[in-house]
Amino acid sequence: MVPIRFGAQTAIAVWSLLVVAVAPPALADWPRFRGPNGSGVAADDAPTPTEFGEQKNLRWKVELPGEGVSCPIVVGDKVLVTTYSGYGAAGGTQVDLVRHLLCLDAETGRELWKKEIEAVLPEDAYSGMGIPSHGYASHTPVSDGERVFAFFGKSGVKAFDLEGNELWERSVGTDSDPRRWGSSSSPVVVDGVVVIVAGPEKRAIVGLDAKSGSELWTADSESLGNVWGTPVTAPGDGGKTDVVLGTPGEIWGINPATGKIRWYAGAVGEDGFNTSVVVADGVVYAVEGRSGGSIAVRTGGKGDVGQSHLVWNGRDANRFGTPLVYRGRVWFVSNRIANCLDAKTGEKIFQSRLPSEGGGAFGRGADYSSPVAADGKIYYVTGNGEVHVLKAADALESLAVNSLAAEGESFAATPAISDGAIYIRSSRHLWCFSEEGR
Repeated sequence: MVPIRFGAQTAIAVWSLLVVAVAPPALADWPRFRGPNGSGVAADDAPTPTEFGEQKNLRWKVELPGEGVSCPIVVGDKVLVTTYSGYGAAGGTQVDLVRHLLCLDAETGRELWKKEIEAVLPEDAYSGMGIPSHGYASHTPVSDGERVFAFFGKSGVKAFDLEGNELWERSVGTDSDPRRWGSSSSPVVVDGVVVIVAGPEKRAIVGLDAKSGSELWTADSESLGNVWGTPVTAPGDGGKTDVVLGTPGEIWGINPATGKIRWYAGAVGEDGFNTSVVVADGVVYAVEGRSGGSIAVRTGGKGDVGQSHLVWNGRDANRFGTPLVYRGRVWFVSNRIANCLDAKTGEKIFQSRLPSEGGGAFGRGADYSSPVAADGKIYYVTGNGEVHVLKAADALESLAVNSLAAEGESFAATPAISDGAIYIRSSRHLWCFSEEGR
């Protein structure tokens, strides 16, 4: 597929931008999809548990008011997560569909507040391959430390303060992707701009003012209809910040103030881009699926930097999960095979199958979670509820396999880690584990 860059196709509707100053997230916060800047790496050095379960190192467990695959976020002493109910695996009709934004006390799991969001209809039907695998709560919310922003696809973007007061709402389109699989890209906040990848809904990336919800810019491209990953930020030229996103055939570096492309590099992916990119030490890493392909590109530059900024490329494949860059290594798990690459060269260090405690579904689409890291350990959750804890080493060293499996319960969300606690979400429950336990 020939990449379609929006900079060459549509005018960007933006004339001025007011940068809103807010309190930065606390050091231990996990404020967005895959934590600090989507890295999947805990921002603090607190020790995290290795072995845990219903009878060990459990701080709390709560039943959720619905299903979903979005990830929990942690902001100060609060945990926030989205769910949906009324329509889906349990039956019902689209008119019964409701989304929920739930806020819990991080220490106790006590519910602090809950908001219900009515659906904008019609939604994509609960049928086929896509929607049944993730439902209608697949976008992870994001916080700037004072507010939380939740994206619900066709039902738009909602902003609340951390006490649960609604601040604004904004539609970003009601279209569908070509396959009607629904969307999954989570929002990010950059310099007072809420960046929404509304690929299926609008074939566009949209920049909203974090304070008011007003639309600052829209950047259109047909190729965005097949983008499922979440952007990250990266250092650009002259101290500027770029928003970086993987798209079919290319990686884009975007100006968050205008939506215009600053740089791009030919990359992996065919007619879609399933995973999110990762930035570490000024380098963007991507590992895509289907036909495979891995790449590392230095950030910054202007225009086509595919040759001038290329660090390495390879043929590694990773269909759904986002890679993890940790302690000089690139980690990813595909079909329950753990892969470890040298971050500087892309050289394969090892490839080994994960041990299994209880079998489960190993087929196509079984695992959607991405690895995360803290305290020298890597955590990975399989679709049937096995939580693998690996030592961050140059050979596969399994420290524990913790089973949370239960009949009728599925696991697709990536864990959150904050202040020594790990938060794991299933289709029905949210757990918090820490070395202190109860």
